[in-house]
Amino acid sequence: MTIYRDLHNNVDVERILSPISAGTTGTGRTGKIFDRAGFRAVEILVSYGTVTATNATVTIVVKEGDVTGTMTSVADADLLGLESYASLGAAATRTSGVSKNVTKRIGYAGMKRYVTVTEVPTVSAGIIVGIDVVVAGPRQMPVAT
Repeated sequence: MTIYRDLHNNVDVERILSPISAGTTGTGRTGKIFDRAGFRAVEILVSYGTVTATNATVTIVVKEGDVTGTMTSVADADLLGLESYASLGAAATRTSGVSKNVTKRIGYAGMKRYVTVTEVPTVSAGIIVGIDVVVAGPRQMPVAT
């Protein structure tokens, strides 16, 4: 129960992809590789800002690896939620808090040491995306700030 009363000393947050315009159509951007050594739980927060393209989408792909040079897509069984829930779907009209200016999340439950995320847009401009990783369950407390 202590973890719920003292969240501050039990989590760490790291930005893996700064919030700027989404990358090249069909290619996107891949976030910095996060080393989750020393933590048991990983939650990925995908923040979408202004979205001007109504029917544009952003597909989120979570990747893992035992080493940083060999990252592969995470099996659905090792995700808490689906990548599509963290992705941005097409919308004829964008609604703040739903299809723009919204943060979506997905959990990683796998056992690999390294995790990263790729965002793949269907347009090259008009979508602002930033990704942060929240880790919890440290093997040593308190977590350094």
